[in-house]
Amino acid sequence: MIKIVCVGKIKEKFYRDGINEYLKRLSKYTKIEIVEVEDYNDNNKNIVLEKEKDLILKKINSKDYIITMEIEGNLIDSVALANKIDNILINNSNITFVIGGSYGIHQDIKNISNYKLSFSKLTFPHQLFRLILLEQIYRSFKIIKNETYHK
Repeated sequence: MIKIVCVGKIKEKFYRDGINEYLKRLSKYTKIEIVEVEDYNDNNKNIVLEKEKDLILKKINSKDYIITMEIEGNLIDSVALANKIDNILINNSNITFVIGGSYGIHQDIKNISNYKLSFSKLTFPHQLFRLILLEQIYRSFKIIKNETYHK
């Protein structure tokens, strides 16, 4: 099973449509769940990170293989991500991806992460990034199953 824990809700319909499309496509390969936690609006970064940390930690199982999405994380290509997901699922029944809020991810969550992943040094809107992550997970399963899609 793959779980994506993310801060905030999807507001725009076009993002929801894209996300729902990839959730539908992924259902052929794996059980997938998106868990949204509340995002906080406060000018104090530390307060926001602390509140979001508590909500995120409640959604993570101690047996999950945790992949945090971080700008400072490892940059890999789609084939390497597919191999990583395939190898993780051999030994772990659950992979949990964590997408932080506007201030990122609290250090305590980074400390328990099994793997730190980055898709780019660029900053993406969190709603768009959720769609990008789902597309890459879908691409990974197509690669794992040797099905056409990836080029």
